[in-house]
Amino acid sequence: MKYQSILFLSLFTVIIINAQSDYSSPYSLYGLGKENINYFGGLSAMGNTGIGYKTTNTINKINPASLTSIFNNSFLYEVGFSSTYSLKNTTKTNQKNYDFNFTHIAMAFSIKDYWKTSFGLVPYTKVNYEIDLIKPIEGSTSLYTTNIIGSGGINEVFWTHGLKLTPNFSVGLEFTALFGSLDQEQLISFGSSSTYLKESNHYFGFGLNAGIQYTAKKFFGTETTFGGTLSLPSSLKGSQNFEGSKTYYTYETSLEAEEDISLEDFNLPLKAGIGISSKISKNLLINLDYTKNYWANTYTSNEIYKYSNQSFYAAGVEYTPSQNNSNYWNTVKYRGGVNYNSGYLTISNKKIDTYSISFGLGLPIAKNKQTFLNLNYSYGKEGTIEKQLIEDNFHKLSINLSLFGNWFQKQKIF
Repeated sequence: MKYQSILFLSLFTVIIINAQSDYSSPYSLYGLGKENINYFGGLSAMGNTGIGYKTTNTINKINPASLTSIFNNSFLYEVGFSSTYSLKNTTKTNQKNYDFNFTHIAMAFSIKDYWKTSFGLVPYTKVNYEIDLIKPIEGSTSLYTTNIIGSGGINEVFWTHGLKLTPNFSVGLEFTALFGSLDQEQLISFGSSSTYLKESNHYFGFGLNAGIQYTAKKFFGTETTFGGTLSLPSSLKGSQNFEGSKTYYTYETSLEAEEDISLEDFNLPLKAGIGISSKISKNLLINLDYTKNYWANTYTSNEIYKYSNQSFYAAGVEYTPSQNNSNYWNTVKYRGGVNYNSGYLTISNKKIDTYSISFGLGLPIAKNKQTFLNLNYSYGKEGTIEKQLIEDNFHKLSINLSLFGNWFQKQKIF
């Protein structure tokens, strides 16, 4: 337990320093950037489901009520990473990208028999894009080039509490703090002169999420859990810093910098979800989820793009041949899932939707069969090549380590 804690705290320090990933997406140009959709444990391999899912040895951030299922006096911690290979296509060209990302870090433990808690850090949105524009100068045959680079994102720190009110009914609350910076740099070049501009938009705010779970025995299988989640609307306060310079040959002049320019609050939407997780048998589990995010009610559209209501449809399965078998591969968890995301971003009257199919393995790496190395793979498509937009075909591999330990366990003396 001691060496595991040291390892975890070391990873925690390194990851906080490098929390912003290099995930590349042309659609991260808009709003707060691209939503970070990464799930804990093996739930990424199960189609990003989990509203009704509960387990004793893995943190499930999707529904805070699921925390009550972890063992008393247990201590869970998890860290995850992902790697994505993508092929971005337009009607005229294509581009390949390879990215490596931090996805999450979290801890969970028991306070009382009926009260469990967790906390951690996840990237909430990501910004990473580079655009090159070549345009003619008005009234002239000459051209100028503009190179635009975006980076940064919003991070989320969460503190979650799960309370078991009856043996079959649990509720949960999650308090979040959102913070981060969205940076955009522009280099405008014409002949021997150039102009450099940089804007940094800083955001900060709080959020509140809630969840419930109810378990029914011998209903559509040996055990079925119904779940519901709700995220209340919230606002992020924003400020902007600006700096720039102009260069002619080797002579450079700085533009007047501005700091703490007030920005309009960015509103996050009401989000609601329902899900069911059913153990069809001792070996087979099925998840079904539906979530709707009401972006259209909280964000004012502009001329370039608009936000629309977003729906998620997801299904996943988990199969474990046997928990008590000398054959290692019979104790492995085999997972699969499908997911469709209608998208919240509309450009040129086209919604930027996403679909994916996923597979994964939960590999036990301890004698107690409670600690897992989870390998999750997904293939999907985002966007379209219609109306001069970009289609992104991606292969994503995520790896996370779910560690299980006993806390406050009395040492045995022989």
